[in-house]
Amino acid sequence: MLKHLHIQNYALISHLDMDFADGFSVMTGETGSGKTIILGALALVLGARADSKAITDGEDKCIIEAEFSDYIIRRELYANGKSRSFVDDSVVTLQELKVLANQLIDIHSQHANLLIENADFQLEVIDAVAQNEALKDQYSTDYTAYIAALEALHKLQVLAKKSQQDADYIQYRYQLLDEANLQDGELEELEQEQYRLSHAEEIRTALETAVVALNGEQGSAIEALRTCRLDDAAPELQERIESARIELQDIAEEAERMANRVEMDPQRLEWVEERIGALEELKRKFSAETIEELIAMRDELAEQVNRLDSFDFDIAKAQKEVDAQKATLTKSAKELTESRKKIIPHICEMLISGLTRLGVAHAKVEIPITPTEDFTPTGCDEVQLLFAANLNQSLRNVSEVASGGEISRLMLCVKALIASTKGLPTIIFDEIDTGVSGDIATQMAAIMNEMAGHRQIIAITHLPQIAAKGTHHYKVYKADTDKRTETHIRLLNDEERITEIASMVSGKNVTEAALKTAKELLCCH
Repeated sequence: MLKHLHIQNYALISHLDMDFADGFSVMTGETGSGKTIILGALALVLGARADSKAITDGEDKCIIEAEFSDYIIRRELYANGKSRSFVDDSVVTLQELKVLANQLIDIHSQHANLLIENADFQLEVIDAVAQNEALKDQYSTDYTAYIAALEALHKLQVLAKKSQQDADYIQYRYQLLDEANLQDGELEELEQEQYRLSHAEEIRTALETAVVALNGEQGSAIEALRTCRLDDAAPELQERIESARIELQDIAEEAERMANRVEMDPQRLEWVEERIGALEELKRKFSAETIEELIAMRDELAEQVNRLDSFDFDIAKAQKEVDAQKATLTKSAKELTESRKKIIPHICEMLISGLTRLGVAHAKVEIPITPTEDFTPTGCDEVQLLFAANLNQSLRNVSEVASGGEISRLMLCVKALIASTKGLPTIIFDEIDTGVSGDIATQMAAIMNEMAGHRQIIAITHLPQIAAKGTHHYKVYKADTDKRTETHIRLLNDEERITEIASMVSGKNVTEAALKTAKELLCCH
């Protein structure tokens, strides 16, 4: 339950602290006194969208803190538009705050009566009364899996269609690269071979010249080194000379072997040049810088070709997954539908009973449930609350036949029904009594008082019949200071309650008759 509310620098409230009690409390005040401001502050601390314009003029930030039985929630709003949320002094996201708030309190605003016309809300009511939370969670899980399977199948089908359209082109490009028999480093080797073949005569002549210079019969470098003897004079130098001679001898022999291998092969040269040209043409055609890039393209095209052959298998497999998920989802949807159908007669009976108590003596309520064309995030059911308030009146959509007062009464019955099955600690009604008066208002107050037997109920009202039923009575009012007009709230004592309720009966000029009526209303309570 809501135990304490602290508001600082919010709209017309510079500072407000108020304790709240359990049971049934009422909040009254003249139109424009600031009741909506207090509700707005409470909504803000529970996760409503922040607006820096709500900060009191001249202040940098506002703070709203709500203390519940198990939590303290604080929201800080800054003039730059930023805000921070805390639960027990730990920072939380706005989404986390909203999830927690939905478990603590329900604020029924003046505009919430319009929800009764909303099919989604009607379905939520049915699920709340039927306690379908587990069934809804299971359906949601299965629905998510089914949608994922459908998307995977659709993606494959789109890809297969596109690939099929491109199949000839993909196959053509792959064959070009595959038939080229590409090898890593091939182009570099071919270019080296091309150079050797095109310069064969020059290379052989150079090698033969080197052999003669190193190992010829006359004046060769090797022979000169062989005759050089410095054993005793310079043994270390002699050793180096001998090492050089051996190395030169090896070089001469290798050069002679290479010279013998050099061949004049015009046909091989022609083939090499054609191969180089073919590879360069492939590089140009495929916008590649290297043979390695062409090989990578070939391998990727090979995978695409393979995928063309495997699409039928993959699609068939994906379709089986869709069918399996659909079967599971169908089962979950059926269980949810059956639970809803089972509880609807009870809901209609309870609503009719409540409406009869609230003066709609001939009320009729039906909630037909029809299947949707396809799965939806909330199941396979469409509902429509049909209502009739008078004898011989046909059942029609509630928005078409119900007056404002009848909608208010119907909504209170719905809230009472939900409250009986959902363990919300606190419910705040903001003028749910719109359009009613007299004995009906008294009955509405009685219903809220009964609801307060197991939870905290706070009703904001303009009706004295409801105000008199509250165990605790808070008054919202404005007061002027030197700087501004400010909104305040305070708990009334017994004498103040009489005066407040009397003013609700007769207006500002409280009469003796109004005071008497106020006392009678309170006495009856």
